[in-house]
Amino acid sequence: MMLKIKRVPTIVSNFQAEDAGARSGCGRNCLKSCCIQGARLPLYAFKKEKSADGGNAAVEHDKETPVEFLDSLLLGEWEERMQRGLFRYDVTACETKVIPGDYGFVAQLNEGRHLKKRPTEFRVDKVLQPFDGNKFNFTKVGQEEILFQFEAGEDGDLLFFPNAPIDVDNSPNVVAINVSPIEYGHVLLIPRIFECLPQRIDRQSFLLALYMAAEAANPYFRLGYNSLGAFATINHLHFQAYYLAVPFPIEKALTKKVTTLESGVKISELVNYPVRGLIFEGGNTLLDLSNNVSDACICLQENNIPYNVLIADSGKRIFLLPQCYAEKQALGEVSAELLDTQVNPAVWEISGHIVLKRKEDFEGASEGNAWRLLAEVSLSEERFQEVNALIFEAISGNSTLPDEDKIADVPKTVKGSTLRPTMVGGTQECVVLQ
Repeated sequence: MMLKIKRVPTIVSNFQAEDAGARSGCGRNCLKSCCIQGARLPLYAFKKEKSADGGNAAVEHDKETPVEFLDSLLLGEWEERMQRGLFRYDVTACETKVIPGDYGFVAQLNEGRHLKKRPTEFRVDKVLQPFDGNKFNFTKVGQEEILFQFEAGEDGDLLFFPNAPIDVDNSPNVVAINVSPIEYGHVLLIPRIFECLPQRIDRQSFLLALYMAAEAANPYFRLGYNSLGAFATINHLHFQAYYLAVPFPIEKALTKKVTTLESGVKISELVNYPVRGLIFEGGNTLLDLSNNVSDACICLQENNIPYNVLIADSGKRIFLLPQCYAEKQALGEVSAELLDTQVNPAVWEISGHIVLKRKEDFEGASEGNAWRLLAEVSLSEERFQEVNALIFEAISGNSTLPDEDKIADVPKTVKGSTLRPTMVGGTQECVVLQ
């Protein structure tokens, strides 16, 4: 069901003002030790372990849900922050259209985002970089930007506490607004926020993201992840999520089955889509699905291969998308025409929701233009199969690959000179257009 969007004037809050740091003292009601003592937030405790077999088990609860997670809690709290003027601009006023064509790419005109969005503060030629507390991170946001805590229920029940203390010592998972939103309900899931984890996927955090998708129980609410080098702009572990009531082109794309693991996880490849990628779905448990995808992500990270992840269908389908656009930028292989659009193809763009920053690009948006942009993101077929070989080697320890004979054209010698380095070496920083 399409949700009604409340259109209200949006202003920059005191906590988002660019001169906020000039005030005496902290004065920001932030999440650091200077302000966090005694703070309280809503706490949503989800029920652990859900099936990933595509049935209803992923959203079933033994008793009545104490609060509707998506409509009442997440979107309700998001709209409340919108009415308070905590966003950098009014995203609900942005024009959006479905581009005519076979794929149904979605274009949005968002002329203010690249002017208000925080700039990238780290190198983009390294997927793994240490956390730097001197740069922007989510402990520096105002407490009013945090919507609620998101934790596993200790006794297996789904519980909701509207005013729970923040347990700093146990570093809660929190859901916060994205102050530079792409779409309605745009939020950030920040695992174990006080541990100050860098932007790198681990098993525990990825499973948390799948639980959030399952709790939302709505196919129009997706989660996404961008690695460093694939247009993440903050090196503090986070997933993004928002609500958009149209199917993404990537969700409608044809697929070709590659294999089914003993755990029941089916792995497929995208077919006839501008960006090459893998799809993981099914599994005997949600943990099986999560572990295989997170291990694949860890493999890409350790091999310095930038990637994006889309969590779709309430956590039942996951798209893993290695990419090389920033590398091509650094090598001067991207056309000036594409660079002039200032589009940074991260997970949402790759999925088919393309945020355009110039009115001329929005008015002239076509399926051909979208395809040309995304084709520059994709690995070549040869390189994609080389990367797949690394991934299958990494996840083979989880369970055997009974359909190994069906994995066509995957080179077995990938540790030698056949695998091209994915990112550009050197000490200089690559430029990412904002």
